Amino acid sequence: MAIKLTKNELKAQKESLKMYRRYLPTLQLKKQQLQSEIRTIELRAREVRDSRDRLNAEFDAWIAVFAESDAFDPDTVQVREVRTSTGNIAGVPIPVYEGSTFDRSEYDVYVKPLWIDTAADRLEKVLALDLEARVLDEQVRLLNQELRTTTQRVNLFEKVKIPETRMNIKKISVYLGDQQVAAVVRGKISKKNLEKAGEEANS
Repeated sequence: MAIKLTKNELKAQKESLKMYRRYLPTLQLKKQQLQSEIRTIELRAREVRDSRDRLNAEFDAWIAVFAESDAFDPDTVQVREVRTSTGNIAGVPIPVYEGSTFDRSEYDVYVKPLWIDTAADRLEKVLALDLEARVLDEQVRLLNQELRTTTQRVNLFEKVKIPETRMNIKKISVYLGDQQVAAVVRGKISKKNLEKAGEEANS
């Protein structure tokens, strides 16, 4: 983009450079914060999934002990509601897992084995951990989205705007300096010409 080689433009470019330098550290800090939070949440999601998998394995082994694994239908437990609130990380609104409620289908207590209620309780715990992990995944998705935008801005300032503005300042300064030198030279030539004309008039 062409720039005007004027004192006003030089002032505007210097103001822009000052603004970019002021905002860049804030953006870099936000980028670091987002990266750190994403790592923390991903670690938490892994821990939650590990807990879920362990519980699931224990659950399967526990049911196998009764040698009636087909007596328990996983559809006995259905998710009724996932409760979330809204949190905020580095200005990004994120969902925060608050808990969940489940519905249980009716079954004949005289026909089903006694351990069915305990199995349903354990399945609820497994499902709750899975739901929490999904909310954590959504947090990571939203923060990654913001991280991409912030990284683009950091790169724009660092690699484009600041070098470009510095170059513009240099270009305008050189031009204005040349103009000033040319004006001084013209002034001296004019003065000499006037002096010469005055001498010729007097002779």
